[in-house]
Amino acid sequence: MSEGVATLRIEIWSDVICPWCYIGKTRFDRAVERLGDEIALDVTYRAYQLDPTARPGVTEPVTEAYSRKFGGPEQAAQVISRVTAAAAEDGIDMRLDRALRANTVLAHRLLWWASTPDCPASQSAVQDRLMRAYFTEGDDIGDPERLAALLGELGVDPAATVDFLSSDSGTDEVAKEIERAGEHGISAVPTFVVNEQWAIPGAQDVDTFERVLRRLAERQ
Repeated sequence: MSEGVATLRIEIWSDVICPWCYIGKTRFDRAVERLGDEIALDVTYRAYQLDPTARPGVTEPVTEAYSRKFGGPEQAAQVISRVTAAAAEDGIDMRLDRALRANTVLAHRLLWWASTPDCPASQSAVQDRLMRAYFTEGDDIGDPERLAALLGELGVDPAATVDFLSSDSGTDEVAKEIERAGEHGISAVPTFVVNEQWAIPGAQDVDTFERVLRRLAERQ
């Protein structure tokens, strides 16, 4: 990286069960690829829970959760059809017909862990793997053993993951991240907060992400 290159610190509030967060991450990553070395980015994923009332250790089909949220099976089917089509345009095979709604606290703790030197996998890789497991493979992302297996694919010792989840590590930090979302006025995700000054809401298209990041870098 050459001297004089602007650095942007970006905090991304998202939830691994949020379809627009998956789409938004895919588009954001592509914008970052386009920028190359033009801008230095320090990206951190922060915790947000779409459904904090989901019971730990219990799953249900997403179709049932959506039916309650959107007013019935017909409305849920329309939402699923719309988001599935949007995901497909970005190359994401989104299978909400097989997805299992689960509490995401354990997933967020793993993402926090991935932000520390103690975890060999990056946050971005963990986020991608958990989202693909949830949205495409119908995996239970609230189950510690499954989470350990998923991180094992990223080079993390499954026993280390189980030990981490058996402890209280990351619990307070995740709670504070969720609290910070409220302090920032974040009520929907994904939300991309740049240098604690500017917020980019939603799953913007690749061109928009690229243009906005360039503009903010010029203000540095």
